Amino acid sequence: MKIVNATINGFQVSVPEGTTILDAARKINVKIPTLCYLDLHDIKMVNRTASCRVCLVEIEGRRNLAPACATEVFEGMIIKTDTLRTIKARRTMVELLLSDHPTDCLVCEKNTQCQLQLIAAELGIRKIKYKGHMSNYKKDSSSGALYRNLDKCIMCRRCETMCNEVQTCNILSAVDRGFETVVSPAFGWPMLETMCTFCGQCVAVCPTAALTQVSNVAKVWDILADPDRYVVVQTAPAIRAALGEKFDMEPGTIVTGKMVAALKRLGFRKVFDTDFAADVTVVEEAHEFIDRLQNGGRLPILTSCCPSWVKFIEHQFPSLVDVPSTCKSPHIMFGAIAKTYLAEKMGIDPSKIVVVSVMPCIAKKYEINRPELEHDGQKNVDLVITTRELTDMINEAGLDFSNLPEEDFDHPLGESTGASVIFGTTGGVIEATLRTAYEWLTKEPLEKVEFHDVRGLKGLKEAVIKINGEEIRIGVAHGLGNARALLESIESGKSKYHAIEIMACPGGCIDGGGQPYHFGNIEIVKKRMEALYNEDRNKKVRKSHENPAVIKLYEEYLGEIGGDKAHHLLHTHYTPRKRI
Repeated sequence: MKIVNATINGFQVSVPEGTTILDAARKINVKIPTLCYLDLHDIKMVNRTASCRVCLVEIEGRRNLAPACATEVFEGMIIKTDTLRTIKARRTMVELLLSDHPTDCLVCEKNTQCQLQLIAAELGIRKIKYKGHMSNYKKDSSSGALYRNLDKCIMCRRCETMCNEVQTCNILSAVDRGFETVVSPAFGWPMLETMCTFCGQCVAVCPTAALTQVSNVAKVWDILADPDRYVVVQTAPAIRAALGEKFDMEPGTIVTGKMVAALKRLGFRKVFDTDFAADVTVVEEAHEFIDRLQNGGRLPILTSCCPSWVKFIEHQFPSLVDVPSTCKSPHIMFGAIAKTYLAEKMGIDPSKIVVVSVMPCIAKKYEINRPELEHDGQKNVDLVITTRELTDMINEAGLDFSNLPEEDFDHPLGESTGASVIFGTTGGVIEATLRTAYEWLTKEPLEKVEFHDVRGLKGLKEAVIKINGEEIRIGVAHGLGNARALLESIESGKSKYHAIEIMACPGGCIDGGGQPYHFGNIEIVKKRMEALYNEDRNKKVRKSHENPAVIKLYEEYLGEIGGDKAHHLLHTHYTPRKRI
């Protein structure tokens, strides 16, 4: 690879040909402010639209300033990033953005985390210099999951890059012209009327509050205050590996005990673990897989825990809607069990039980309203809040989270295994299912329970597992762009797998759209992932079918795994949807 030499602010730098000024400057610790630029190398996303012009620099021999994020270094290039001209230009660019931006920072969800706000502070902007016409777009919360406030859109187009290039959903693009230009679905459609999967990855990369989650915090507070309702809460595995970041803990710190303590102090009557339901999901899914494998059913079987990817296949691959497992997602299963089995054991009227889910994903907010996920006319889960919303509630209550004494989940729906913990990361669902399916098929104990070939951040992973002399081919994809490639290969008949796991979010639930913002720091995602694997290794029981509470659930209530009662309560169906 050819190396080019340049000078930045008097310092020599040598970089491979094709390197941008911004990357070259970072190599020698020269800071250039950026706003629209975002490089998520591990998931192959780079947003270099150069639309904000905040990273302007001087290049000797050129009259005009150049955006550092989109200008490549050439041999002998002399660059200046800290001149009065560049400083003034950057400040002017931000001032122009602020001239058409709401000033409700005190009540904005992104307050203190808004990258426009932060960069304005770094550039010393203390007043709105330019005043003129302000955008006034209709707000959209039609999905119950995603909230769009285009008045706060700065046309960075990060969301467009994420939606189109990484997730390949192609919902968002620049529409209209001039001052009216904005990133939006075609014809200004509400998000609920599009093929949006509500994965929330556009929310995760948005630098302002143009895209956020629909908050259910006020609703949860209200229902906690109702003496006639019995409010229980469940927490997904990915929450415990990320919540601590919001309280200045090292990324990847497991905070399970403190999280349980906080939820009890917030007023929830019982605090349960979605991991319990993940173990139930494993035994039902493993049973379904074995049935298809041995009795000529449709293969490959696809895991169905992720509501975003389920909606993706319904829109994009309607011919394959009979391929996914019919298992409901774990938190929906939990809700169904809580309003039947738990209600019966505790002698509580099911209509009085309210199930709240704490999830890393905003798509779960959409999922709970799907009519096919109701049971006897009741929603399985009543409300969903994200990791960020739980943080808001903890802060509103004035809890000193870091110093809370650790407490255990309540029972009988609080026991879990290591297999269920790894549900929160890409490859975890299929690995957990393989641990059970292997033992059921071979009738022998699985000594090495870790399947390393399905782990990691590689977009598409494959593994071959020998069971009873037969090679079982496994595929794993995370990120909907990778899912598309995998599904296209299946649809064309090119790929032959027995089982596939798909998660919509790059990295899986640990990087869901409701998790703490990491602003492109993929190392944080890796630490969350490793935290879940560590918790799995430290569990006494690491196979779902060995969970004593799950065994008891079937003995006392459900009957046979995959039986009529289990199928009625824990399984669902999918529907081909319009491609609009």
